[in-house]
Amino acid sequence: MAHTFDSLSVGDSFSWSRVLTMDDVRLFAEVTGDDNPIHIDEEAGRQSRFGQAVVHGVYILGLASKVLGRDFPGPGSIAVSLSAKFLRPVPVGEEVTIEVKVAEKLERHGHVKIRMYAYCKGKMALGGEAVVIPPPAGEA
Repeated sequence: MAHTFDSLSVGDSFSWSRVLTMDDVRLFAEVTGDDNPIHIDEEAGRQSRFGQAVVHGVYILGLASKVLGRDFPGPGSIAVSLSAKFLRPVPVGEEVTIEVKVAEKLERHGHVKIRMYAYCKGKMALGGEAVVIPPPAGEA
């Protein structure tokens, strides 16, 4: 169910989790062309500064975008802006949890500012912010 501007309140939140497999990472690499070996080659990952293959940071940001567009506020939402800092690597094969929380309602334009976080093993891997236009009442 989509949330409209009027149905959202500051502090409302949603979280979603998924294990990110090597197949997921390789498919992302194929679609984007970002085939950096530290992501798709376990041996190259082991020899990197991370000691293992790691998920593309932009893939994790894309999962946050999925949450905004499909889960919360939900279908019909339009992203106006996304910004994020990549704080620590997410190893391939680990579960990542995306958490979003309404930080501010921007009444003038009917937009909502949302804080976005990605966690792996209880530690924040990504922190950021999105501004979205929630779906209108007729689409919720």
